[in-house]
Amino acid sequence: MATPRIAIIGGGPAGLIAAEHLSAGGHSVDLYEKMPTPGRKFLMAGRGGLNLTHSEPLPAFLGRYREASDWLGPVIARFDPAGLRAWCEGLDQPTFVGSSGRVFPEAMKASPLLRAWRARLEAQGVVFHLRHDWTGWTADGALAFETPDGPVTVEADATLLALGGASWPRLGSDGGWAERLRAKGVELVPFSASNCGVEIAWSEITRNRFAGTPLKTIALSLGEERVEGELILARYGLEGGAVYALSGPIRTALETGPLTLTLDLRPHLDADALAAKLAKAKKGQSLSNTLRKAGLSPQAVSVLRDAAPDLPRDPLGLAALIKAVPLTVTAQRGLERAISSAGGIARHAVDERFMLTALPGVSAAGEMLDWDAPTGGYLLQASFATGLAAARGIEDWLKGG
Repeated sequence: MATPRIAIIGGGPAGLIAAEHLSAGGHSVDLYEKMPTPGRKFLMAGRGGLNLTHSEPLPAFLGRYREASDWLGPVIARFDPAGLRAWCEGLDQPTFVGSSGRVFPEAMKASPLLRAWRARLEAQGVVFHLRHDWTGWTADGALAFETPDGPVTVEADATLLALGGASWPRLGSDGGWAERLRAKGVELVPFSASNCGVEIAWSEITRNRFAGTPLKTIALSLGEERVEGELILARYGLEGGAVYALSGPIRTALETGPLTLTLDLRPHLDADALAAKLAKAKKGQSLSNTLRKAGLSPQAVSVLRDAAPDLPRDPLGLAALIKAVPLTVTAQRGLERAISSAGGIARHAVDERFMLTALPGVSAAGEMLDWDAPTGGYLLQASFATGLAAARGIEDWLKGG
């Protein structure tokens, strides 16, 4: 009996981990990637330190996936953060937990891990076909690709699509696959930006003097949701982990118009203690110096003045404002600069094996699926876990399961 030939389209983490699992099981695996090298977005994610996953307890970890946690939870539990760290160790890439609980390889960069990973895949017989841009299927069901040498068609016994979402299109994940699947009857959820900045109308002073500077040790709230972390001031508004973590609720709230975020500039000090600090100001001391001595950076003071040009002079009123600075958000930034995207293949369009119900023999994994998560390791963890789950599903399907 001939060895089944499996085509994996997409050279990101979901596709690569699926290729590893299937080739280790003795399957013939061909991996197709439209870029000149695999893992372009993976390398970009590691540019400032590759945040692979997070060390928080699994129940809290799974809660980060919000409404997708019910179906992603069992998948991630089968390949959890401890499993991902052990996998890295197996590639001689030990990891460590940072002060924020995030997990990084000791090398910090993605490139050593990716090199070791590719070497393992090639040793297991995975064949890489680079500069192969998947364009759909031929009339007789073969996979069709555009290459520098012209059109190519490929017959496969099973196919895994791991083409990413629609963010950072210049790195390869442009969402161009969506119309091809919709034409085949696959239900899709429209793409939207996630882990992206928000637009706020700053004053000229804040825009020109403080764009690119951080707001450290803050808390950001939308309704009952509160996130502690850091922000970066941008000319157009805010970037950074704290606002990224609220991407989903912000996106939903903006459907009915502008919204107000609440910024706590001193989250580890209650209002009474902060008022006591402010009350210690010496007679004749400027308000700017008073705020500086209360622990506010110049950029934080500028944001405070933007929110309330006539700052309260009484310590209690000023403390209350510092603890709850109102910020009016008018929009989120677009997909072209978003770290990730929400939307894609609807959950019920794939079965428990991550196979498309409209296309038997064709599976999907990673950010092609409609789930959303903040930065902090959650994106990569789910991409790895769904890629592995889809690979196991393909094995089951090939066995007639």
